[in-house]
Amino acid sequence: MSEPTQRIRRLALWAAGAVLLLALPFYLDRFWLQAGLFAMAAAIGAIGLNLLTGATGQLSMGHAFFLAVGAYGYCVLAGDSTGTLTGLNLPSWLAAVLAVALAGVAGGLFSPIAGRLQGAYLGIATLALIFIGQHVLFNAHDLTGGFNGRDVPPLSLFGITFDESELLVAAVPFGSAEKLWYVALLALAGCALFARGVLRGRPGRAMNAIRDHRIAAGVMGVPVARYRAGVFVLSSMYAGLAGVLLALVFQRTVPEYFGMILSLEYLAMIVIGGLGSVAGAVVGAVFVSLLPQLLTRYSDALPLVSAPGTGGVAPGEASRYLYGAAIVAVVLFLPGGLVRPTLRRRKTTTPEESR
Repeated sequence: MSEPTQRIRRLALWAAGAVLLLALPFYLDRFWLQAGLFAMAAAIGAIGLNLLTGATGQLSMGHAFFLAVGAYGYCVLAGDSTGTLTGLNLPSWLAAVLAVALAGVAGGLFSPIAGRLQGAYLGIATLALIFIGQHVLFNAHDLTGGFNGRDVPPLSLFGITFDESELLVAAVPFGSAEKLWYVALLALAGCALFARGVLRGRPGRAMNAIRDHRIAAGVMGVPVARYRAGVFVLSSMYAGLAGVLLALVFQRTVPEYFGMILSLEYLAMIVIGGLGSVAGAVVGAVFVSLLPQLLTRYSDALPLVSAPGTGGVAPGEASRYLYGAAIVAVVLFLPGGLVRPTLRRRKTTTPEESR
């Protein structure tokens, strides 16, 4: 098959996939839409972590901290001040932008450390962010609501409020999940394209050089510390955007969610999907985020899996066993992740074979 024909086929597949994703809110029920929203928010966060860990080789255990900064930053900036909670009552679209910027500022404050540490040392340093963040989230009651969390103000954009009020589109009632679907889809597409452009350009080559051989990269003129710090800030902003989307989907933020387990789940996403690959981050995020929801929905039909407190294995616990086993299988049999074998086959196809 000639190269133009392959290009046309890929474009047709992308177009069909885009049309399918745009049409899904007209046909899926609320459970599947919410599951898809969780997956898209997780994919944005996973792309950011893959830029840092997969492409640059910097281990981060504190990704959940920056998701919390984005989620709670949005709540404080867009929320109203009540008797017990503080809010600035900014326009929600502006609050979302500022929450992402706030996550970037938090990453920038930590970036001098990220620029000088590597490997396990950086992992331990970022792990401290989780403990600091959990302490603040549970004790800063005026900002976070403490243990019970706080409600999330709905997003309002272009005169549309993304809440439960129904909006008729082609005689189909659109609630919050249907309306948020297109916001999350647009955000994911933009983040994926931007990350892909970074990885395919000069910054991506410099990041890969730092990952593969830091000293050689420095000798070639790559400013190692500056690149590490910059990628850490970019990864933090991706996490902040993912946190804002998660908050809008959950409609309530709780501190317990943004703990160490969430950071480990994001590491599992990029390992399972493929380190250093945008598509791999998306595939891994879909796998890890959808698995517990599917197990919860179909727990009655699955052996050994049951609702929490009924004697069997809880769906959340069973999902951790399964994607833990998936990590072991990927490391042993697919070291590049689920996406890399496909990319490798595509690259190694010769002109004679393509005909």
